[in-house]
Parts: sequence; C-alpha cells; structure tokens
Amino acid sequence: MENSFFGRRNGAIDMLRGLTMFLMIFVNDLWTVGDVPHWLEHAATHEDAMGLADIVFPLFLFAVGMSIPYALEHRFQKLIPAEKTLGHILSRTFALLVMGVFIVNTEGGMAPYLGCGKWLFVLLMVLGFFLAWNAYPEQLKAGKWFRAAGIILLIGLAVTYRTEGGGLIRARWWGILGLIGWSYLFGAVAWLLCRRRTGALSLVWLGLIGLNLLTTATRDGEMLLDGGNLLQDFARALNLGNGSSALMVFTGMLVSVQEKNFGREPAGRKLLYAALSVGILIGFGTAAHEDWIISKNIGTLPWCFYVAAIGIVLYTLLRVLEEKGWTRWFAPFRPAGTATLTVYLIPYLYYSVSEALGLEAPAWLAGPLGLVKCVAFAFLVIGTAWALGKAGVKIKI
Repeated sequence: MENSFFGRRNGAIDMLRGLTMFLMIFVNDLWTVGDVPHWLEHAATHEDAMGLADIVFPLFLFAVGMSIPYALEHRFQKLIPAEKTLGHILSRTFALLVMGVFIVNTEGGMAPYLGCGKWLFVLLMVLGFFLAWNAYPEQLKAGKWFRAAGIILLIGLAVTYRTEGGGLIRARWWGILGLIGWSYLFGAVAWLLCRRRTGALSLVWLGLIGLNLLTTATRDGEMLLDGGNLLQDFARALNLGNGSSALMVFTGMLVSVQEKNFGREPAGRKLLYAALSVGILIGFGTAAHEDWIISKNIGTLPWCFYVAAIGIVLYTLLRVLEEKGWTRWFAPFRPAGTATLTVYLIPYLYYSVSEALGLEAPAWLAGPLGLVKCVAFAFLVIGTAWALGKAGVKIKI
C-alpha cells in the first residue's frame, strides 16, 4: 500500500511548490521598489508578527517534507538499495550546502571581484552551478566535461574570493539553500530509518517541538534550558539550531503519511481530518504565543504552527483542485514547481546583469505599480526557466 500510494506523482505538491517559489521570487524582488506595504515584507526579529515574506520559506520546507516520502519510496519501488539512496541524499545535501555557502558570501562585505564589483563573481558563480549540476542528457558525451568545468570554476571562485577586509570564503550561516539542505538531510535520513513507523515519525516531530521549546528564548528573554547543555550541543552537531526548519519539514512528511493512512476514507472525512489538523495547529500556536512571540528570524513555535496550518489549508485546497482536474490555471507557474532550483537562481543572473549595466528601477516605480513590477519579474523568471528547460538547461541535484 505504501509504495503504491507514494509511487504515484502528487500534482498538488508540485502546485504548492510552484506557487511558493512564485511568492519567493516576488517577495525577494520587493527591495527593488519603494512604498511596499509592511504586511508583504519580513517582520523585524522581535516584532511579534509575520508578513507574507515570513511565510514563504517555511512553506517551501513544508513542501520539501511532503515530497520526501514520495521521492524515497519511489526509489525503493525501483529496487534501488538503501545505501545508494543514502548516497543520493548526501549528494543532494552537499549540493545545497555548497550553493548556500556561495550565495551567503555574496550578500554583504564582499570585495570587488577582479575590480568589477561583485556582479562578475555572481555571474560566474551561477554559471558554475549550472555547469556542475545541470541535468545533461545521457547521450551527451561532453556532459561530464561541462560538469568538470563547473567544479573547477567553483573551486577557482572559492580560492580567489575575498571580503572587504581580506577574509576568505566561509560557511557563515549556510544561507537559505543550506538551511534547506540540513533540514532535508535530517528528514530524509529519518524517513529511511522509520518509513512505515508513523509513531516513530511522530515522536521525532514531538522531539523537535521540545527542542524548540527548551532552546528558544521566551518573551521575557528567558530560556527554559540554560545554554551550554547537551541538548543544544547535539542539535548544533546536526545543524538543527532550535529545530524550527526541521520541524517544518517533518510536519510536511507527517501530512503525506497521514494522507496515505486515510487514503481510503471518504472525501468529506478527509477534509474533516484536515480541518481538525488545522484547528489543532492553530490551538498549539495560540497556546505557545502566550510565552513566545511570532518570529521567523528566531524560528519560534507560534510561527511554525501557524505556517504549518496555512500549509495544510493550501495543500488541501490544491489537492481538491487536482482531483477535480481544475489545474489549467497552474500552467504559468508549472516550471517553478518542476525546475525549482533553476527558478531560484535565475534572479541572481538578472540582478548581476542589472548591476553591471548600472540599471535601477525608477523612483516612480513604487506602491501598487511597484508590486505589479515584482509580479511581472516573478513571471519573467519562471518564463526564463521554462525557456532554459526547453534548451536542455535545468539544474537537478
């Protein structure tokens, strides 16, 4: 039952991932225009609020978690050994960590690269990513040479990189892709160990909640567990932080598992289960909000629970639309759901070219007109990814 269920592609997850990526490109482009409504932006670290931008990243983690059972069980269905699947997991994690570290090191304090500003470094960096991790056709014999060229290019960039103070490239905070990588690694390995044991997965989920409760400062700035303890050392060794990112991944995994468990239930009852899950998560979030603020930057429990509730609502709606065949509207977003990394990296190309040419959005491009520009940019990025895919250029890790 498990393999047959997870062996079928879940189009609703693709839609959730695609819409999330569209929103990510949109909110990440807001910095180029003025007079942006505050509810669209990131809330300040201690603001006790969340804007649209604070929902996008955890929603993507939620989608990552939902995808893990499908991706890994599909490999088992093809009789791929567990050790090869573990190697695949480690390879994907390594790629995300490498890309995350490179991107983080371009975000601030970078010295001009070869006297050309950072735009040249960014262009070469993205070129290296595409060369190293492009999905080359098997019949293309030159593919391995392109991949080798990308690796050499990235090594050269890493060696020649310098900060304004002369510092070398380093891991800093791993970046968005790096956080996704560590969370994916934790969730995927947990699935390999637990698989059919839903109870064991639930215990890990509860453990991540406990980790967050014990290691995240309350409204009063107090910690339930003082620093320098074994639990935090263990979490630090696994790069879990306070567990918030892994918690979002695990929530998505559990949603996929529970959908499998209730797969034979009537549609109305499944909707009732989804509504109960949303109500429970909102209740948990409200209870946690008594002692912890809502903060994406801190990764507090109220933020995790509320976004998880939003994720279930969106996924349930998309699942209903998919089952009824009402999916034509998704066509413009589809590349964002199937070529996710390509879509994520394309804005760096546009921004670096704009910097090289000295292009900036005019001052009058603000307010509602500025938001239209950001929406258009998101569609431009997705359209570019579609065109590149047609040309055989698509990152796949």
